[in-house]
Amino acid sequence: MLKELIDQFYLDNQKNREQTRFYITDAGKCPRAVFFKFKNAPKAPMDARIMRIFEHGENIHRSIFNVLYRLKIGVVTEIPIPSQEIISGRADAILCVGNENYVLDIKSMNSMIFRNLMAPKEENVYQIQLYLHYFNIKKGILLYIDKDQQSMKEFFVDYDEVLCKSLLDKFYALKDQIEKDSLPARLDDYPRNWQCSYCQFKDTCKSVEGDTYKNQIS
Repeated sequence: MLKELIDQFYLDNQKNREQTRFYITDAGKCPRAVFFKFKNAPKAPMDARIMRIFEHGENIHRSIFNVLYRLKIGVVTEIPIPSQEIISGRADAILCVGNENYVLDIKSMNSMIFRNLMAPKEENVYQIQLYLHYFNIKKGILLYIDKDQQSMKEFFVDYDEVLCKSLLDKFYALKDQIEKDSLPARLDDYPRNWQCSYCQFKDTCKSVEGDTYKNQIS
């Protein structure tokens, strides 16, 4: 009884906001899935368990912010990037340590993934690179937290202008596809790619053929 009530609470509070600009967190994601978000394509509802996992991650962020404030280092948290034409985003924090500024991006994960993490995830590097670009800061920190054991790993990232230009070019190319209803190709390793397993648009992606896709939901 209680489980069902709690699950329903999360399901009833799903936010289905219309997407009009890219999020920095879209960097590294499947372009086809991002395209479907813009087109309001049919999607599976998010599982209540996944929503609780996200909420737990947000609580971890707040706990880290609290520690950073108590350390009395220069810190501002949850800072939106300057207004952009097609991209929006909010960095977890900007720190000043040893008279040097850093963009901080916090990621939480389960113990199995954490144990095998020897280098920062590619998509996380893409995201922090864009934060560095828009805040005009040269150094970033990716802080990974084991949600089960509370262990931490950190990786330092230097700003890469060439990589940022490539990421922005891809966003503009995808914007052009969205405006022209030109459906991006599936990932090269579809459907084996890990993103496919968790994608809310997997049924739509499987069923839609051809090179174009028009809005099907008002």
